[in-house]
Amino acid sequence: MSSPGTLDRLPIIDIAPFLNSIPGDADIRLSTAAAIHSACLEYGFFYLNIEAFVDSSVPEELAQLGRQFFSLPQEEKDNLSLKNQDFARGYARLKENVTNGKADNHEGLDFYKPVDNPDKTKPVWGENQWPRIPGFRGKYEQWVEKMKALGLIVMEAMSIGLGMTRDEWQDLRSQVDDSFWVMRVIGYPPLPNDHDGFSCGAHKDYGCLTFLYADPTPSALQVFLRRPGATNTDDSGLPAEQGQEEGIWINADPIPGCVVCNIGEMWEIWTDGLYRSTLHRVVHRGSNYRVSVPFFFEPNFDALVKPLNAVLRMRNKDDPEYKSQKVPVVYGDFLIGKVGNNFAVDSKGRY
Repeated sequence: MSSPGTLDRLPIIDIAPFLNSIPGDADIRLSTAAAIHSACLEYGFFYLNIEAFVDSSVPEELAQLGRQFFSLPQEEKDNLSLKNQDFARGYARLKENVTNGKADNHEGLDFYKPVDNPDKTKPVWGENQWPRIPGFRGKYEQWVEKMKALGLIVMEAMSIGLGMTRDEWQDLRSQVDDSFWVMRVIGYPPLPNDHDGFSCGAHKDYGCLTFLYADPTPSALQVFLRRPGATNTDDSGLPAEQGQEEGIWINADPIPGCVVCNIGEMWEIWTDGLYRSTLHRVVHRGSNYRVSVPFFFEPNFDALVKPLNAVLRMRNKDDPEYKSQKVPVVYGDFLIGKVGNNFAVDSKGRY
């Protein structure tokens, strides 16, 4: 299942051609890579059909386990509080996460890549805290491995879409092959009418790739599409969060067999601004309790992220005087600079 996007609908891209090397599939892989490139240019978001990669029952079970955790007594959930570790790994209460100065109406459980020599006094360097729910840790750790593999698959497709050589791809791969991943399990009760804020306020992801599985709840995840000249940006009655940018907010409702994929700020640096991370938020006004499981496939902690030669070639071809616009960053330093000192009160604000 694949389909192009429209003015107000995200494209759907099937990753199946990159899962198996079958003679004669080269053209299909090129077409898929081109579709991802186009989606990153035009939307910064797309649906990724992963039916050929993982059975749909697997993430559905993750959501059920997450729902089971969030239904526990508050004191039992608090046993996994962020403050027990590095203020990054663990449980955040309802409205403990803050985005754009407003409390988010969700609770969450966060996990990061395990590190050597954990030290909970250092930002993001503590130990993960797992619920004692039977099967929870095992199922989620299996999902981590699947999403890490998916990250490398999508990254390779993106390298092709950008015209990178095999050597250039191998160099980029070496920056993400030990991904400092993040995984969240998030619970969203209905948004109260008198709540001064959102289920999750508008934000851009600051890493590499996000793979989001969410339960079937409609009209919750919203994506801001830049559309010059558009005036009807939001009919929700909520405060505008896109500043002076012209565009529209659309719902990105779950599609069976798909995860929602979006690019983070590291791709802005790699592509020297050719790709742009996209604002998104959650406004859950339904009557049910929504559960989502975003996985953030990030660069290696020590990766030096800088504009890719393939992109600079592309830019210089159009303008021989073109100079790189983005300053290189070490991902771990960038991560800590974003969230290292304020996890408990000014956390990631993501999904």
